[in-house]
Amino acid sequence: MIKEVSGDILLTGAQAIAHGVAPMDHFDTGLALSLRKDYPAMVKDFRHFCKIRHPKPGEAWMWGGAGGIRIINLLTQEPAKNHHGHPGEATLHNVNHSLRELVKIVKKEGIESLAIPKLATGYGKLDWKDVKPLIYEKLGELEIPIYIYSLYHAGEKAKE
Repeated sequence: MIKEVSGDILLTGAQAIAHGVAPMDHFDTGLALSLRKDYPAMVKDFRHFCKIRHPKPGEAWMWGGAGGIRIINLLTQEPAKNHHGHPGEATLHNVNHSLRELVKIVKKEGIESLAIPKLATGYGKLDWKDVKPLIYEKLGELEIPIYIYSLYHAGEKAKE
């Protein structure tokens, strides 16, 4: 069941949050920055994962934190051109592959509910009209509640 909601994704009641990043992302913009502030250990672990595994765009990596929160980092964006640069833009190809990986993670880990933003449409610079059908196509097979946070309202809990 996919439901579009408005509110602050950080206040979700979902078991996991999925969001888009780039390999070796600095987590310094948008939702990634908010997640970095709330879960600094996740960023440290993600950077370590990237140094060890050298993930490619289109992959996904899950982090589990205290209290049972799970953050699934979808590598939707191209990596930065250099170590200090900003990540590249997202591609529909990367989003498609990342969503496939997300489905595998959800099934393998037994995740019971998921929150996801308008993936790759902010700093990833993709058009929501192109991304939305991919989300419905790929995640529609999951038999869990999926909340797409299509409108952001800081500090407001969505009606999930």
